[in-house]
Amino acid sequence: MVRKNYSEEQEKMARFAKAMGHPARIAILQFLASQECCFFGDIHEELPIAKATVSQHLKELKEAGLIQGEIEAPKVRYCINKENWKLAKKMFADFLGQPICKKESCCE
Repeated sequence: MVRKNYSEEQEKMARFAKAMGHPARIAILQFLASQECCFFGDIHEELPIAKATVSQHLKELKEAGLIQGEIEAPKVRYCINKENWKLAKKMFADFLGQPICKKESCCE
């Protein structure tokens, strides 16, 4: 079996896409992005998502690098990871801006 080597950028973009591949995670990202600063509190109180479910989704978003979170007892602080957010934005814009086909008439 031949192993395919993907570029670091392809791997990173796929990880971002996977992390954003659930509506609850999109809702969490939209909520955090709408905040003027980091959010101190329980996201499950702000969104219609169960506390255990929120924890799982936050973990996935954090592992992908799209958010940051730190425990500052008794609350947890959550923020968009601005550096990775800008990177994801650029990667997806570049990817989705590519022409679909080299020939205009082939995909009609």
